[in-house]
Amino acid sequence: MLETETEKEKAGRARLRPLAGVLAAILVAHSGTRISAIALPWFVLVTTGSATQTGLVAFCEMGPYVAVKAFSGPLVDRVGPRRISWIADVVSAAAALTIPLLHARGMLSFGTLLVLVGVIGTVRSPGDLAKDVMIPEAAGLSRVPLERATGLQGVVERLSGTVGPAAGGALVGFVGPMVGLGVNAACFALGSLIIAMALPRAMGRPQERPAEKATAAEAGGRDGGYWHSFRQGFAFLRREPMLLTLSVMLGITNLLDAAYAAVLIPVWAKESGHGPAAIGLMLAAFSITATLGSFVAAAVAHRLRRRPVFFLGWLVMGAPRFLILMTDAPLWVVAAVIGVGGLGGGFINPIIGAVTYERIPPDMVGRVRGIGEALTWAGIPLGGLLGGAAVAGVGLAPVLLTAGVLYFLTTNLAGLRPEWREMDRHRGKAAGGPNLPATPVETARAAS
Repeated sequence: MLETETEKEKAGRARLRPLAGVLAAILVAHSGTRISAIALPWFVLVTTGSATQTGLVAFCEMGPYVAVKAFSGPLVDRVGPRRISWIADVVSAAAALTIPLLHARGMLSFGTLLVLVGVIGTVRSPGDLAKDVMIPEAAGLSRVPLERATGLQGVVERLSGTVGPAAGGALVGFVGPMVGLGVNAACFALGSLIIAMALPRAMGRPQERPAEKATAAEAGGRDGGYWHSFRQGFAFLRREPMLLTLSVMLGITNLLDAAYAAVLIPVWAKESGHGPAAIGLMLAAFSITATLGSFVAAAVAHRLRRRPVFFLGWLVMGAPRFLILMTDAPLWVVAAVIGVGGLGGGFINPIIGAVTYERIPPDMVGRVRGIGEALTWAGIPLGGLLGGAAVAGVGLAPVLLTAGVLYFLTTNLAGLRPEWREMDRHRGKAAGGPNLPATPVETARAAS
């Protein structure tokens, strides 16, 4: 009997290997990025003393990241997400490691730093997209409901957002920013090893492209090429009102969130007299409860109606975070409101991921998600700039009120639009359903 149980446990671990491998690669890569997000700005600030140069370094990473994501989807679909993820992590590791090596030899100029940071942002973009694209295939192979798989992805991303900054702060504080950048390089290298060695060999391969094959056949056998693939992805997104509306909505909320984190909370902490410790407390309160919310979503979201849960999450996460900063409430009350918002926010990303993966044909996931994510991220590089200019022009309180109202209108009143009714109509295409990639492993299993 014990032997039988052991065999079942082995079979269970083997079944979960695809999803566990992708999630592990996401965790280490994102954690390294969060460490770098503390180490790199601190290094520039203490070596140059210039806040402008510090902001320029951040822009040189995020600008290419957002721009490249829009155009990397066809490449991911054609080459295969596994290969793209591996190559991106290897190049990112090499570029990240070059920074401390050049600094140790006294050869790191500011221009060289900008180039290396730009390289990291450029290649990290398709690498992150490739890992996301493998989630539905991994869910199907692991026989895990798609909402649960995307919920676990949300947990992993929230954990990296909690552990990464804590580790980055400790590393920078005790041993210096260059060690933090070295750890970032090691995380990228580990992510590449996981993708190369831990995933099943048949996973993450290029998908068959029936739409493009049909077009090529009509054109006398000539493949439409990269730009044809890109136009197909853009045309598909434009024909899907719910996905297009979702991308625009997330673009606005991400811009407001970027202003909130980069400008509004720090200014509030200074003007209220709570100091920088309050910044860490507020961000930690949100991150911890968002992780908890993602855990709960991973367990039960596939049993719930998506639409009410989705908009209730936005209701408690969005405007209250901005409006509470306008009051003279005690610090624990502010932390509690932000923490409740994080709990609601933990349910949002799993639903977004499940809805997106279900509605996109498997041979077009990369290009459609790439374009959609570029739209949702487009405002992030500008959020801090616009938030800072607005606070300087009219003061903190009016900006907080305006941002809170915009957040409410964007997320909740937009939910009255008719396309959101489609949110619960594709649930039959969950993990293992007809809209997921059919891998050789699944084909063989069906044939047997």
